[in-house]
Parts: sequence; structure tokens; C-alpha cells
Amino acid sequence: MGGMVMTALKGGADLRNTGSGNVGATNALRTRGKGFAAGVLLIDVAKGVIAVWVLPRLITDEATLQSLLAYVAGATVTVGHCYPAPYGFRGGKGVATLAGVFAVLLPAALPLVLGGFALVVILSGYVSLATLTACALAVLHVACFDAAGLGSARGAFVSAMVVLVVWKHRSNLRNLVAGRESRFENARIVHRLFRRP
Repeated sequence: MGGMVMTALKGGADLRNTGSGNVGATNALRTRGKGFAAGVLLIDVAKGVIAVWVLPRLITDEATLQSLLAYVAGATVTVGHCYPAPYGFRGGKGVATLAGVFAVLLPAALPLVLGGFALVVILSGYVSLATLTACALAVLHVACFDAAGLGSARGAFVSAMVVLVVWKHRSNLRNLVAGRESRFENARIVHRLFRRP
């Protein structure tokens, strides 16, 4: 995981014991700063890309088998990020790793998913809400714009991974409903532009 790798490289407190206790880029940004968080994000995204693009091609040249292995690898790397055995099954929420997986397996959805994510962050400052919105948009893309549809292997894979990410964000959902969720005020560009002096 990016958070654990960056902590090993840079030193300092274990992300699992600071801030929200999550090892992902959002908690890293809040507790360790932009550079540290960028490293966490890069490692976690790269992990997803390597798992679904590089590994299947190293194993076989057969296209159908590569596709099957990509889904298996994508699910394995995402679940493994969320529940890593070497770290007592205390991992991240899978967002950056799944983004890397989707970048390879669902590239046509990226403009919609990333655009929706960015828009929600800019309007609200809530990364968790932006993540949940992006998840919904990924499923919507497969349902409405992907020829295979939700009933396909890709549709089942995307749906299952989205359910996992939403499950990992259940505490964020509770906090959003209760009005206790942390947000990045500096990211609320629209609010800052139009707020009264």
C-alpha cells in the first residue's frame, strides 16, 4: 500500500494511527501534506494499473485469457488493498487502486467519473461524497454507454468493486448524514469565489 511504503521511505507516524486512521491519500494529505499524499496516490494507482495491464500480459499472450486474468487481478489487488493480510487486514478504502484498475479496464468512463469526482469536490469539499458519486457514475456508464452492459463480466466486476468501495465508506456515509464529515474547505472553489466578504 502506498501509505505504508511512503511511511517506510519518509519515516514518521503510521497513517493507521493518525487522523482518520486510513492509509489512503486523503488521510495522508490531511496529516502529512501534499508531497506525501501525492506519493501515496501515485503508488496506489500504479498498483492497480500494473495488476490488470502488466501481469496478465506476462502470464499469457491469449487475449481472452488476458481479459479474464485482468478481472481476477483487478479484484484481487483492490480487495487486497482494503484488507491486507500483512497489516492485520487494516488497509485503505480502495479508491486510488480501483481508479488505476478502471483506467485500464474502463478507460471510456474516466471523463465522466473523474469529471463527476472533481465537480463534487469543488462544490462541496467532501472527498468521500465525490468518491461515492464517482462510483455511481462508473456503474451508470456501464449500464448506459457500454455495449456489454451490467449483465456482462465487466458489468459484474464494476458493480462488485463499487459495492466494496461503498462498504468501506460506510462510516463516511454516516458522518455525511449526521453533518460530521470532514471536508477540504480550500477545495470549495465555487464557494470561495461567491461567498460574501
